Amino acid sequence: MLRRAAKVDVNQPEIVAGLRKVGFSVLIISQLKNCCDIVVGKDGRNWLLEIKPNAKAKLTEGEVKFHENWKGTVYIVTSVEEALEVIKNDLNK
Repeated sequence: MLRRAAKVDVNQPEIVAGLRKVGFSVLIISQLKNCCDIVVGKDGRNWLLEIKPNAKAKLTEGEVKFHENWKGTVYIVTSVEEALEVIKNDLNK
């Protein structure tokens, strides 16, 4: 049985392009069921990002389970600026 393609948030291409433009590697994994949307890397560090179209958008049931069970950090972002901010804050911990 073929799985229908996962819905991509409308702002995902812009966020991916913006991160790549400033030197990050970005792996799009949004097609994986019950996972986050992208893995971002730079200078030996990695970040898992869940992209939502706006601050009011809810996580799916599968995303909630992933966030609850993942033993690392998953950030929820809605823009390039927000993605860069969470990465900057993580680096400054």
